[in-house]
Amino acid sequence: MLLSLLAVRTLETWTPRRGVSIPCMSVLDPDGGVIEEDQRRLTRYLIQRGRGADILFAMGTTGEWNRLDAARRHRVIQIVVEEARKAQPRLAERGDPPVEAWVGITAPTRRETLETLDLALDLGADAGVIAPLALGDVDDPVRFMQRDVADLLDARECRLPLFLYDNADIASGRNVRLRTRQVKALSRLDFVRGIKVSAPPRRLGHYAKAARQFRDLGAFAVYIGNAPYIFDMMRPRRGFVGTLLEHWNRFLVRDMLPAGVVAGPANLLPREWQRAWQVSCAGDVERMDQMRGLIQRFRTICTFSGVRLTNPAVKRGLLRLGVISSDAMASGNRGLLAEEAAQFDAAFEELRAEIEAQLPERWRSDPAEATA
Repeated sequence: MLLSLLAVRTLETWTPRRGVSIPCMSVLDPDGGVIEEDQRRLTRYLIQRGRGADILFAMGTTGEWNRLDAARRHRVIQIVVEEARKAQPRLAERGDPPVEAWVGITAPTRRETLETLDLALDLGADAGVIAPLALGDVDDPVRFMQRDVADLLDARECRLPLFLYDNADIASGRNVRLRTRQVKALSRLDFVRGIKVSAPPRRLGHYAKAARQFRDLGAFAVYIGNAPYIFDMMRPRRGFVGTLLEHWNRFLVRDMLPAGVVAGPANLLPREWQRAWQVSCAGDVERMDQMRGLIQRFRTICTFSGVRLTNPAVKRGLLRLGVISSDAMASGNRGLLAEEAAQFDAAFEELRAEIEAQLPERWRSDPAEATA
């Protein structure tokens, strides 16, 4: 496989973006069509003048990718990437942090996945995310990446940084988790730059150790998919026993702090999740506990009769804030019943009052940013 010198230089100078990755909701009308203007409003809301998302992750699991056809998936991707590009000059002018647009290229089949990768290249996305075990007609994820994906990138004479996605909930075959040896093999590919893991922390450590043999860990990033884990993984230990536990934790789980967190509820609370990430990075235990409490409160109000319905609740909250005009779910995904919606509305207003009382204005998400 031949690479252009320009492509090699581009990858060699690229480093994974740290921070909060928000897997964008897909905004749909009752018939399942993408509401373009609402999707744009949501994207601007997530950016929050550089105080929300560090990474906009278009068409992840929160985007209901497996319930939408290719045309609708591609339209959402186009809108998110376009809005991210449009925001950059304004962010730079104000001295605010930039935001990156990553594309979830996973589709039900090999062919559709490669078509989406081609689209990401055409749009100039910053990176792509792929869950190889979710492709129904791919038996060998390593060979798929080494042959199909690498050959497409070679044919386009470019290298898009790609991140693996390990999530048992969307695996299509018998194997629901990437094996450590597969991550070890995939980390040898120059365009594979990290992994997003929706699993307990120990699995993150196994994958990081596997990749370390072929890639400096600063260039192979691990992102936490179960977002609340950051409050435990990044919590500093105190005292002699705590120090021993921290060293043991480093040995078992990580030799570095995670590069970032992928938080679906951040669609509704982008600034609050950015706050949670920053205080966790700083090891500010008092404020970590404060943010854990608020985030746990949100998880509680998304649970109805013992069933957690986070995505429908997040859409309902965005509708309440005026960011979107429809909280419809894709066909096959359940929305909130009328009594559940009423219950959520009341609890969400109480939570917003708690957030206003506990957090300074800078760290409270502003619905007005959707129109900025």
